[in-house]
Amino acid sequence: MFTRINSFGLYGIDAYAVPVEADISTGLPAFDIVGLADTAVKESRDRVRSAIKNCGFKFPLGRITVNLAPADKRKEGTLYDLPVLVALLVASSQLKAFLDDAAFLGEVSLDGRVRAVNGVLAMAIFAKKQGIKRLFVPAENAAEGAVVVGIDILPVNTVAELFSCLTGELKIAPAKPIENRKDNVLSVLDFADVKGQTIPKKALEVAAAGGHNVLLIGPPGSGKSMLAKRMPTILPQMTHEESIEATKIHSVAGVLPSDTSLITTRPFRAPHHTVSTAGMAGGGTIPRPGEISLAHNGVLFLDELPEYHRDVMEALRQPIEDGRVTISRVAGTLTYPCSITLIAAMNPCPCGFFGHPKKECTCTPRQVSKYLSRISGPMLDRLDIHVEVPPVDFDALKSKGNEETSAQIRARVDKAREIQNARYKGTGITCNARLTPAMLEKFCVLSPDAENALKTVFDKMGMSGRAYDRILKVARTIADLDNSATIETAHILQAIQFRSLDRKYWGN
Repeated sequence: MFTRINSFGLYGIDAYAVPVEADISTGLPAFDIVGLADTAVKESRDRVRSAIKNCGFKFPLGRITVNLAPADKRKEGTLYDLPVLVALLVASSQLKAFLDDAAFLGEVSLDGRVRAVNGVLAMAIFAKKQGIKRLFVPAENAAEGAVVVGIDILPVNTVAELFSCLTGELKIAPAKPIENRKDNVLSVLDFADVKGQTIPKKALEVAAAGGHNVLLIGPPGSGKSMLAKRMPTILPQMTHEESIEATKIHSVAGVLPSDTSLITTRPFRAPHHTVSTAGMAGGGTIPRPGEISLAHNGVLFLDELPEYHRDVMEALRQPIEDGRVTISRVAGTLTYPCSITLIAAMNPCPCGFFGHPKKECTCTPRQVSKYLSRISGPMLDRLDIHVEVPPVDFDALKSKGNEETSAQIRARVDKAREIQNARYKGTGITCNARLTPAMLEKFCVLSPDAENALKTVFDKMGMSGRAYDRILKVARTIADLDNSATIETAHILQAIQFRSLDRKYWGN
């Protein structure tokens, strides 16, 4: 007997339909799974066989052929266990139910329990578009799938429970999204905790308002990591579309917390400097998201930047520019979104005290030069803002003055973003950092004095074309924070100040 059960697969962060076709015919007992399945899928034969027997059903005798269509797309993972099991029960007449409007996802254990799988949100979104009314998923994944409105996400704990539901003996209530908890990060981390550091704080405010990338340079203990970790607290709230995108990526990568339906806090990723190129950009036979994609719509923090492998840093160059990363493998080419705010931090030399006002640097000039040369010129060019984080003195640490809170800074950032949203409405641009070269002339209007100041500095410092563009974008953001339609001289000079450290440390 032949039957077809609806299921889905993942290619990148997008889902596609995978009809699970099962046929039981007379002949020598055999159980074959075809359709370009990987090892994990083929191993489902043993899991499904044991689960059927241990749940009190009869494993069908005869020649069993299961096809995962389309046969030209590679299937991987354990999510096909449940649809294969249901297909065999229907094909062997042990289960009689109308399943044309239903789809199934889930790994099955040997005793019939249903285990969690990755990428349920992306498949739930696609299932709704395909007209599926009921999607049976592992109970652990039900909350993330329930974010999708217009489809019933039915949580399943065991095969027996699923069978009872399909035969009408048991009614399973559709899952509901978990109510978002109060953001613990925003309540624990606050810019009010950072004493002094007025200029670095201003630099991060500009970065948050315009979506710019930042390089923090300073000695150990000056507060670089402390500042970077508080960056998400001043970024604008995520829109629903941004939350869906971020949640899909985390779900596909298998790092979405079980108690989270939807990511509503901007991601903060801080990979260790030993991360590989594939770990940073993404990789695998069928490429999975890397750290840069997991930070999509959030912050990617690279502490001790010179310690990262050179190929890892260079792999970031194009994604930072384009807001997406394309990974090519024999199995196919995938593109993941990676619209991020990059915060990089580093010491000025191996010992960390080059240029320190009180501690003497123990490095030779050659050691300092070699250390700084680990950061390439093209990489520096892609960091819009370069700011020095000086050591904090005792008086500043013990001061009782009230520092600005993250909420106060975020209020200014939100106003600047509102100006940008109105200015770029209908263009697909979300912030100043994403302006294309063709849009700079239209939206970055300079006053005559500001234009003369920029020309003088550009010629004197020998800036590249990319540095010129970055200065204009940063100046546009500073003007937005100042609620100025035109970029004035003060805005240009401040933007140039945020690009001058490469001359101090790298010399050229």
